[in-house]
Amino acid sequence: MNIPANLKYTQDDEWVRMEGDVAIVGITDYAQHELGDIVFVDVDCEGETIEAGEPFGSIEAVKTVADLLMPATGEVVEFNSALEDASSINNDPYGEGWIIKFKPANVADIEGLMDAAAYTAKING
Repeated sequence: MNIPANLKYTQDDEWVRMEGDVAIVGITDYAQHELGDIVFVDVDCEGETIEAGEPFGSIEAVKTVADLLMPATGEVVEFNSALEDASSINNDPYGEGWIIKFKPANVADIEGLMDAAAYTAKING
């Protein structure tokens, strides 16, 4: 399982990477593996401010549909339009498979998320 050390992680199996004042969000390698073949991503909240823990969209796999939850309160500034081919999440969850970019209301909320060691411990139970 690929768990890059330079990212932050949520209890909901999402990763977050800060670039300047913008946070990039996707699902982890573990999550894409558990979901199976991802066929569709639905995000229609660009320009909206979403509270931490609230759904910003959903991800549909062959097996199930799951909510995507905001890792921190902030304004969604971009959706990855390349996800019309949702298989990039399965193939490259930390690169081409990113889902949204948002401006966190408080960057400290991102810093408070799990590091790679804590996330590894979580998924290994």
